[in-house]
Amino acid sequence: MAFNNANAVRTRMDAKVLTSMAMLTALTYLAMLLSNVLPKVSGFLQMEIKGTVVAIGGFLFGPLSAAVISVVVAVIELFTVGETGPIGCIMNCLAACSFACPAAFIYKRIHTRKGAVIGLTAGVASLIVTMLLWNYLITPLYIPGITRAKVAEMLPTVFFPFNLAKGGLNMALTLILYKPVVTALRRAKLVPDSHSPQNESGSKVGFLLFSLVLLATFVVLVLVLAEII
Repeated sequence: MAFNNANAVRTRMDAKVLTSMAMLTALTYLAMLLSNVLPKVSGFLQMEIKGTVVAIGGFLFGPLSAAVISVVVAVIELFTVGETGPIGCIMNCLAACSFACPAAFIYKRIHTRKGAVIGLTAGVASLIVTMLLWNYLITPLYIPGITRAKVAEMLPTVFFPFNLAKGGLNMALTLILYKPVVTALRRAKLVPDSHSPQNESGSKVGFLLFSLVLLATFVVLVLVLAEII
């Protein structure tokens, strides 16, 4: 009887995780669509905020879940609104995974606000390094007239600040939105209490102010890169 009860509890938990994952995948796709209203950099680099939802999913359920959400949304985008074909799909997967997976990996081991900041900072660094490499390798294949030598010239002046701005923007949004999202999912009984961040001493107001200043900084950087201000 105890074995059957354990199986029933496990089944209910698995169903809740799948439901939460499906919701986060849908929200990631919606964030991708909303990103289309954000400014482009150099006419072809689209600023995106979907990494925020992917990172929240990774914080909740681990780096593998972040990777799954990233791949599923990239494939759906490919067959719905994508304009860059399979190469764009690969780049979308790489960008989302390189940001969210390291962040989730570190946060699962340092389950505090400090761990979240460290993890997301590592995610931004990983995003920058990964995308500089892959932009150098891939960009000449799908943008006519841009040679690899031209891409090399753009790495420090275009691709680096773009990925820094994108990563920083998603980092700030994740820090601000993670707690409200977790609280909503917990109230809906889709996430157990053990998935919520540990209570910490210190000022929550200070952490919020830090997150808002970070957000403002990268919003301004995005606007500067897009030559809006």
